[in-house]
Amino acid sequence: MNKCDQCIVRQLSSLKALNKEEVVQLANSKTTHTIKKGEAIFEEGEVTNGVFCVKDGIGKLSKLSSNGKDQIIKLVKSGELLGQRSMISNEPANLSAKAVADMEVCFIPKSEIIHFFNTNNQFSMNLMQSVCEDLKKSDDHMVDMAQKTVKERLAETLLYLKDTFGISDEGALNAQLSREELAGIIGTATESCIRLLSDFNKSGLIELKGKKIFLKDIKKLRLEAN
Repeated sequence: MNKCDQCIVRQLSSLKALNKEEVVQLANSKTTHTIKKGEAIFEEGEVTNGVFCVKDGIGKLSKLSSNGKDQIIKLVKSGELLGQRSMISNEPANLSAKAVADMEVCFIPKSEIIHFFNTNNQFSMNLMQSVCEDLKKSDDHMVDMAQKTVKERLAETLLYLKDTFGISDEGALNAQLSREELAGIIGTATESCIRLLSDFNKSGLIELKGKKIFLKDIKKLRLEAN
C-alpha cells in the first residue's frame, strides 16, 4: 500500500474511516514537512487551506491575548489533526500551532478533505465528533482556569504531561516544556510558575534537574490537583 496506510495519524484520527482507494488518494495529495522546535506550523489569522497530520513530535495550540501574552490552549501529540475546525468553518485559523519539540507533519489540501467529507459518511461523522471533542475539552479547560487555583492547575498539568506524553528512561517527563510554556498552560506569570515548581520540589512532589522535571509523589500530586 503506502506509508499512509500504517501511519499513526490514520489509526487514531478521523482518517481511519477512509477505504484503501481513498488512502491512496490521500497519499498522492499530501506533502510532508519537518517543523523544528519553536517554528510555526501555522499562525493565528492565517488561512490554512487544509489540515495538518501530526506524525511525530509535540506541538502547542495557543492564542495571543490582548496584553501580548501567549495563552496555551492545548498540547498536541502524534496522531492528531490540526486545522480541521477552521477548514470546516471556512475561516482563518483562530489559534497558532507551533512545535514544542521537533515535529514531522503532513499537509492534506482542503479539496481532498472536503471530497472525503462529501463522499464518506463515516469520515464526516468522525471529523465532526473530533471537532466537538476539542470544543468540550476547551470548555473543561475554561472551567478549570476559572475555578481551580494556580497550584491545582500546575499539579493537574504535570500529571497530564505524564499521562499523555509519558516519561523518559531516566524518569523525567518526556514533554520538556520551558517554564514560560508551562506558565502559559496554567495561566499565570512565569515567575509564579517557577516559584510553585520550587515549592513542589521542596515538598518532595517533584524533582528539578535543569529543565527536566521528575514526578516523585504521584499520589500527593493528585491530591493537589483535586
